[in-house]
Amino acid sequence: MIQIQLTNITLVLGAKRIFENLNWEIKRGQRIGLIGANGAGKSSLFKLIEGEHSPELGGSITRARLVSINSTHRITTGYLSQHPELDSSLTAFDAALAGNPRVAEVHAELETVEKNLGDVEVYSNEKRLQHALELQHKLLEEYQSFGGDSYPERVKSLLLGLGLAESELTKPLSVLSGGQKKLVGLARLILVKPDVLLLDEPDNHLDLPGKLFLEKLIQDYEGTIVIISHDRYLLDAVVTHITELEDGKLTMFEGDYTSFISDKEIRLARQEELFFAQQKQIVRLEAAIKRLAIWGKVYDNEDLSKKSKSMQKRLDKMEKIDKPITERKKMGLQLSGWRGSNKVLELDSVSKSFGNKKVFSNVNQTIWHGERVGLIGANGAGKSVLLKMILGKENPDAGEIKIGPSISIGHYSQEHETLDFNQKVVDAVRYAGEMNEGKATAFLLHYLFTYKQVTQKISELSGGERSRLQLALLVLSGANFLLLDEPTNNLDIASAEVLEQALEDFVGTVLVISHDRYFLDRTVERLLVIENNQLIEYQGGYSDYLEKKNNG
Repeated sequence: MIQIQLTNITLVLGAKRIFENLNWEIKRGQRIGLIGANGAGKSSLFKLIEGEHSPELGGSITRARLVSINSTHRITTGYLSQHPELDSSLTAFDAALAGNPRVAEVHAELETVEKNLGDVEVYSNEKRLQHALELQHKLLEEYQSFGGDSYPERVKSLLLGLGLAESELTKPLSVLSGGQKKLVGLARLILVKPDVLLLDEPDNHLDLPGKLFLEKLIQDYEGTIVIISHDRYLLDAVVTHITELEDGKLTMFEGDYTSFISDKEIRLARQEELFFAQQKQIVRLEAAIKRLAIWGKVYDNEDLSKKSKSMQKRLDKMEKIDKPITERKKMGLQLSGWRGSNKVLELDSVSKSFGNKKVFSNVNQTIWHGERVGLIGANGAGKSVLLKMILGKENPDAGEIKIGPSISIGHYSQEHETLDFNQKVVDAVRYAGEMNEGKATAFLLHYLFTYKQVTQKISELSGGERSRLQLALLVLSGANFLLLDEPTNNLDIASAEVLEQALEDFVGTVLVISHDRYFLDRTVERLLVIENNQLIEYQGGYSDYLEKKNNG
């Protein structure tokens, strides 16, 4: 059953045409991964479905009507934006609890019915009593479907599972981070149970346990889900279909992300082969048409002229095959680095606590030149604390952190704290690279910035653009030891793949915090996992770690 149908949709925002004559069918029970480059229009597509944007004249968005025994309603949607708007005066728990107002309504209606059942005018009237009992039964069934009296506990479990700490449940949303607010928004949607969930990067800022919890929520959800995500591991784990938005067109595929990419490569290779074969055919036809037309005139031969015109009609009617774009413009990231010391980092009996909370206890670890090491652990386990200690921004309570004598550290910050938001983009590069404005602009163009963006303040950039700028500045730093904190969080898939290749070619050492499991599998050779105030070492990437953990 088609639940939502988009027909001949054209969207123009400002002077930019986002897509034209776009068609899409979302069917019941599908779990669709909506992918595409940053700026392709994925979020705009969601906003169209939600009515926040309106298509140009001629396009239509149709929601199916669901008919059940007791009611009829149009397909309902729940939309999680990248930055949910919530009442910041509410606590995280109260905001999630209020996410489904129907629960409170049903509870109030039940109390009214129970009060009526104690009314002599009701229980002494068989017809009124029967009606009240039937209504009570119906309301009880609905109430139990939400979890009944255990509904608040269900809300709490959902928030904790997604990664909020118990202490954060009672904090007002105004003091929580954007990522934490997004978790509350996600919880609210799941509790409402709309027919179709539209999730815009719900996995951003989730730690690994939170991502596993999200995967299970999506897999178990009874409705339809469309999810925008750059997490290739998540897409492989949960989706039944991939829809790619590229060049204003949608391509639909049944299967997971890895299967889609493999299929796309084959399709592009086949299309390229057919395109060049057709081009050869067109050249031959054009030459024959020209030759016959000339012969017709020279020899005054009407048959040859007719044949020339007939061949031209055949050529005009030929369905032309588009030349596939096999090489798209990508971020030009090249991390040079240099050899430096053999022993890059040594943690010697390091301990760290904050008040009564112990973070590390007598930790010993060494990272050697050329290694790619992943650092993982639950949110709050101490990953950022360790990075701050390596950078000298925090001091260990005991022990010593030793950096190799010829080691230069380059730091990529998850929240982009390394950037001066009041600075112009071009000035950040100009000063870091000691170059003139022209060279700085040319350099930025390799990182997919436009001429307009080059002159903007960093505060005006999107998350993905700030991420690319940080990577550009890392290149200019010439560092040979990279400390990367969630470098793929705001990157689209194509840019994440460029980063993976750059790290593979990098002549230096990398320590990376990441919850991007696909990225970890592609880049690191061992993992350091924060467990019980220690750094536990596992050889291999994330999948190797998961296999070892599951095998005990």
